[in-house]
Amino acid sequence: MGVTTPFQTVFAVPMTCDGCVKDISGALHQLQGITKVEANLRDQLVAIEGTAAPSAIVEAIQATGRDAILRGSGASDSAAVSILETFHTPTSPPPTSASHHDRLVRGLARIVQVSPSTTLVDLTLRGVAPGTYHATVREYGNLASGAVSAGPVWAKGRGVLGTVTVSAAGHGSAFLSHPLQIWEVIGRALVVSPQRSDEGAPLANDEDTVVGVIARSAGVWDNDKTVCSCTGKTLWEERREEVGKGML
Repeated sequence: MGVTTPFQTVFAVPMTCDGCVKDISGALHQLQGITKVEANLRDQLVAIEGTAAPSAIVEAIQATGRDAILRGSGASDSAAVSILETFHTPTSPPPTSASHHDRLVRGLARIVQVSPSTTLVDLTLRGVAPGTYHATVREYGNLASGAVSAGPVWAKGRGVLGTVTVSAAGHGSAFLSHPLQIWEVIGRALVVSPQRSDEGAPLANDEDTVVGVIARSAGVWDNDKTVCSCTGKTLWEERREEVGKGML
């Protein structure tokens, strides 16, 4: 089922002149479902309204030669995010293999509730094997053992979100609409796996199964941070570091 309820998103985008604004606005208006684009050159922000997936918006902006960071979506307390990592441990890991704290990101889910009964899940996967993947919300947010400790599918099947197809290049995306509310899933795990587990079978941590905790994210205009108070790094410095770890 296609997405029909419009929602708002705000992105930070590096812009230096009116030509930047024109390029970005032109690229975004070519996306299906975009109804409004407002670029603020002074604040380096682009506000968008429509039914296009945030991942598609990022790709359109990046196609103009600029990067984009989602700063907020939907109303306050109606947005969430899940950074998806693999918990697979090779039988004979190489000496330089990443530790638990240095796992490379293999997927990202941006989640926004657009009505009392409808939530949209913008799911993107990178660097996994081709095939069909099943996205499910699990009962627990315990990732001590990855997908294994996340428990069964949440709410006796309500947590079955849908599928995403990964291409031969290892890329896949899906924009899913599901009848749930954000508050119901905060703190639970989101699992995306080639293993079908919606019938109660336990999951294994294979190399293509990715999992992350669903956490609240900022609504539109809720996040005006440009420098991290913990590290002193700008959001673009943080962005470069995260991209180096596999962030989409």
